[in-house]
Amino acid sequence: MSITIRIPRRKGRGKGAARGRQDAVVVIAAAVFVALVLAVFAFFTFYYVKYARIVDRRMHGPIFNNSARVYAAAPTLHVGEKIGAEEIAAALGRAGYSHPGKNQSQIGTYQLVRGGIEIEPGPAAVEQKHPARIGIAQGKIVSIEAGPDESTYDLEPQLVTSLFDAERSKRQVVKYQDIPKVMVDAVLAIEDRRFFQHSGVNFLRLIEAAWVDVLERKHEQGGSTLTMQVSRAFFLTPQKTIRRKLTEILIAIELEHRFSKQQIFALYANQVDMGQRGSFTINGFAAAARAYFNKDLRDITLPEAALLAGIIQRPSYLSPYRHPERALERRNLVLDTMVDTHAITRAQAEQAKATPLKLAPPNVEASDAPYFVDMVKDSLNGKFSEHDLNDNALRISTTLDMDLQRVAAQAVDDGMTIVDKKITKLRTRKVKISGKGRKAKYEVKVMAGPQAQVALIALDPHTGRVLALVGGRNYGMSQLNHALANRPTGSIFKPFVYAAAMNTAVTGGDMVVTPASLIDDSPGTYSYGDQIYEPRNYRNEYRGQVTARYALALSLNNATVKLAEQVGYDKVADLARAAGIATVKATPAMALGAYDARPLDMAAAYTIFANDGVRLSPVMVNSVRSAQGEVLTRFQSEQKPVLDPRVAFVMTDMMQGVLNFGTAYEVRTSGFNAPAAGKTGSSHDAWFAGYTSNLLCVVWVGYDDYSDIRLSGAELAAPIWAEFMKKAVDLPQYRDFKPFQPPDGVVAVKLDKVTNYLATPTCPDDYTSAFISGTEPKDTCDAAMSGNRGLLSKILGMGPKPLPPPPVIGASHPAPGQPGQSAEQPPATAQQQPGDQKKKKGLFGKIVGIFKDDKGGNDGQPHPQPQSDHP
Repeated sequence: MSITIRIPRRKGRGKGAARGRQDAVVVIAAAVFVALVLAVFAFFTFYYVKYARIVDRRMHGPIFNNSARVYAAAPTLHVGEKIGAEEIAAALGRAGYSHPGKNQSQIGTYQLVRGGIEIEPGPAAVEQKHPARIGIAQGKIVSIEAGPDESTYDLEPQLVTSLFDAERSKRQVVKYQDIPKVMVDAVLAIEDRRFFQHSGVNFLRLIEAAWVDVLERKHEQGGSTLTMQVSRAFFLTPQKTIRRKLTEILIAIELEHRFSKQQIFALYANQVDMGQRGSFTINGFAAAARAYFNKDLRDITLPEAALLAGIIQRPSYLSPYRHPERALERRNLVLDTMVDTHAITRAQAEQAKATPLKLAPPNVEASDAPYFVDMVKDSLNGKFSEHDLNDNALRISTTLDMDLQRVAAQAVDDGMTIVDKKITKLRTRKVKISGKGRKAKYEVKVMAGPQAQVALIALDPHTGRVLALVGGRNYGMSQLNHALANRPTGSIFKPFVYAAAMNTAVTGGDMVVTPASLIDDSPGTYSYGDQIYEPRNYRNEYRGQVTARYALALSLNNATVKLAEQVGYDKVADLARAAGIATVKATPAMALGAYDARPLDMAAAYTIFANDGVRLSPVMVNSVRSAQGEVLTRFQSEQKPVLDPRVAFVMTDMMQGVLNFGTAYEVRTSGFNAPAAGKTGSSHDAWFAGYTSNLLCVVWVGYDDYSDIRLSGAELAAPIWAEFMKKAVDLPQYRDFKPFQPPDGVVAVKLDKVTNYLATPTCPDDYTSAFISGTEPKDTCDAAMSGNRGLLSKILGMGPKPLPPPPVIGASHPAPGQPGQSAEQPPATAQQQPGDQKKKKGLFGKIVGIFKDDKGGNDGQPHPQPQSDHP
């Protein structure tokens, strides 16, 4: 029996095979997907770890550059000083102090109380740690209660800058709790409303921004959160690419995992670009508040916070200084967004919109002193490395007086506006454009030329400390420090010629020159080696026999060169080099300032006149301390005796004549009446160097291309000096100026203006001059007039002639050091040209003149105007 087995066929076999193939595809697809996920995960993990390490390195230790901080000099209060409580409070506010309260400063607090002010330094104070109570009555300090010393008290120094790095940026680091709520609200409203809700990336905003970029074919929509902006600012370049955006997202996620929202916002608040100030980039809200409003961040108002928040988008395009309309529109938009986020009410927004832009004056020199800071850095480079200056938080105490720096910056700013107008007038020409004769047509044009530059240096004449310095009119346009540029000194060199001459009274010899010695001011020719030198006076005006005092006051070129020849060119050059004018050579041209020197060097050189004959080298740094307050090094001015103190005072007395009746008389007419001495200078450039008992200042004006500015120091530099000094003596620390005090061995005598001999009651028209004891005139005026000339001699015009009197122009001024004494007046003949002299009196006229008490024609004549001092 056979058994047959049949295997049945499977129905739908074709369909099953297809399903199997689909299953395989699914498996493969799943595998590929898993592989891609793993690849993406691996890729993400790799870059996450990579950027985690980058974040670790960047955020390890100080996040921001821990560079040296540069402080101005600490103002010192002393009993008896004329200053009010409000002025002290203002100084403390600029240094970072605040009123006690919720947002009080860590630097310190102050409080106005009845009869004075109370000061409480905080843990972040730099210098003074003792609390104090300053008693004030009738605008004067009457008591100081402060620690061990109750006669003086050092206020907190003001921070000038905190960065030295190559980026030349400004930043003041603040913590989140130091940022006022109004600032936080304004930024979040316009930059990232969901900052405290999202996890670092707002994907909806990113997609929206990408869609707009695709439609408009641009790359302007960022869509970045604050966290992403922080990641870009700290770790990436601003280049807009997809790869950079992905990296930005990765780092933002990393930051969100590592830091709190408050910490991230603080990073943003300290790093964000807020525009430009001169050549410095402003980083962070605190620096911006100081730059735009000159106030601490904690004190800003709602409209000010909205303006700062608005600037973030495009700092240059929205600059409130260059584009106020744009900035105002953007500020108002921020206020509207703050209403939308319920940060403020509509009424508050409308009130803030009605507030005009109230910006601090955009004067970089006044608050940043960039030329001075550059010089400080240069002076420290030999002692400290870049690493020390940028990473060790050194505290650099400078000599800078911020009040005086503001005064200097304002004087330069105002003065250069006037200089520009004078130069424009000088360059204005009437140019023929067509036609001839009566049919000619003319057009008024201003000829092209360089822009005038400026330098101002103010220092303490008794310590050498540089108190204020302006090295140019615009640091953002040019970082060339003109205070350090070598320029021909012109007539501000002349006092060194006269000082060498006055020194003969000390050294002795065949020739002794005094202020009353006569010098021949007439044309002359001088030979030196193979060269011939023929100096000329301004406008070719010559005055014949004049006193040394008068020749210096009127800056007479020929008289000065002849005096240098008589004294010896080598002696003048030796004195000048000892004073620090190193380039001087013993030639006739030297006497008129033909050789170069830096304005800073000339300021130092003039200390020999203002500081009893002792030269002081300029110093800009008092000390450098570590972050813990340990003194690393101190700086002192070098002292070098150059002149006898008696000679220095005689020169000061002579240079007072420059202001009282000489080439700088307009300084007096401008309203500056403090006892002062100085000298105008003109060559290619315009100069003025002058000083009071407690402040020395040199001003230079000229062109960078070394061309002739064609205007005198009296016209350009002296007005800036006068404006600076008028404002300076109003400051509490410089109000206490005094008349110059003569040392032992100097006498002040009254001389007759006609004869320059000792005045007597018969010769009441006199002036006062200082002499080294023993060199003053011995003869009296009546002996000179009558003892040497009888009645017949006077009638016939025989015998010695009266000497030209030293003058004073206009109203009398008290002679410095001699209160109540009238200064000398200029002779009527001071501006007369050859050929303009009065006709000689005949016999009858001379007889009548005697009975009319004729004194050589000096009385009743118009006073000449001050003369310029062009060589």
